[in-house]
Amino acid sequence: MQATQETDQHWMQQALRLARLGAALNEVPVGAIVVHENRIVGRGYNSPISRVDPVAHAEIQALRDAAVTLNNYRLVDCDLYVTLEPCTMCAGAIVHSRIRRLVYGATEPKAGAVASQAELLDMPWLNHVVAVTGGVLEGECSQLLSDFFRRRRLEKKQAKQPGCC
Repeated sequence: MQATQETDQHWMQQALRLARLGAALNEVPVGAIVVHENRIVGRGYNSPISRVDPVAHAEIQALRDAAVTLNNYRLVDCDLYVTLEPCTMCAGAIVHSRIRRLVYGATEPKAGAVASQAELLDMPWLNHVVAVTGGVLEGECSQLLSDFFRRRRLEKKQAKQPGCC
């Protein structure tokens, strides 16, 4: 299926829904879906805190779910939609799973490994090439993260204040 801005936005909305689920669990709100033949075959949201698992990033969860759904560790002809630019670990998992196309929302200036801090998916020594589209619904994706961290900072500040009365 030919990717269009409209279809990318549709699928990114689905990833945003998952990111909001993560935020409700007080996890950093990042959501991801894997799409194969115009249907979602994998879903994930950040959950390293609740799962007590340092690798439970949204992308990893979605890739694992898709592999089970498709009964194949190779996700050929699958596209990954994620609300935040992937980190180094997730970029590696994207290559190893053979994702055809990565679509992300917000850039990650501190740890982004696709465009911001590194361009790992463009390394000539990789054995798989992943097409990349960034900035899909970037404003919504960024706002969700900003709101989450603003709320967390406020909660920490309030927790430091002595009780009244």
